[in-house]
Amino acid sequence: MTTETDETARHKAKMANRKAAQDAEVAAKTVEKGLLIVHTGKGKGKSTAAWGLLVRALGRGFKCGVVQFGKGAWETGERTALERFGEQVEWHTLGEGFTWETQDRARDVAAAERAWAKARELMANPDIRLVVLDELNITLRYDHLAIDDVVAALKARRADQHVVVTGRNAKPELIEAADLVTEMTLVKHHFAAGVKAQEGIEF
Repeated sequence: MTTETDETARHKAKMANRKAAQDAEVAAKTVEKGLLIVHTGKGKGKSTAAWGLLVRALGRGFKCGVVQFGKGAWETGERTALERFGEQVEWHTLGEGFTWETQDRARDVAAAERAWAKARELMANPDIRLVVLDELNITLRYDHLAIDDVVAALKARRADQHVVVTGRNAKPELIEAADLVTEMTLVKHHFAAGVKAQEGIEF
């Protein structure tokens, strides 16, 4: 018959073994480098996850930069909140709205090129440790920028700089170049039930 003392001892031994294995795995990881992180997929939360990471970096004293591709200059809660960090975060919304709103490819390409020029400028700034390129994947999906040029520039950035790219339909070339790729999977969305985009949740 198993006693409570036996169960406790087995559990303690199991957890000690797990801790030893975990500690050994962590100790074996010695590389420190700037990461290229991609948030993609059809599910909600790609940009939201990037803002969470941005807050973490700001909390550690990093100077950060944001470039928003595609999205127009509409007021969002995340921008309002993060701008309270003052000069610690540099934010640029350089899109002219979603492609179905502009319906003008030449304007979309020109806006993408302006946004990419700003992104290159931020990546070249030696003070900026983290750059978020919000919805860059959409820009690349519609070939508003050349994927080879973008990947080359991302690979050539400073060794200690982190870059987060968001947007659905990430191109294979970007996924291949990335250090971390997360795909948000759509399981259920309130929009399908007729719930509109709401302040504080979607923007």
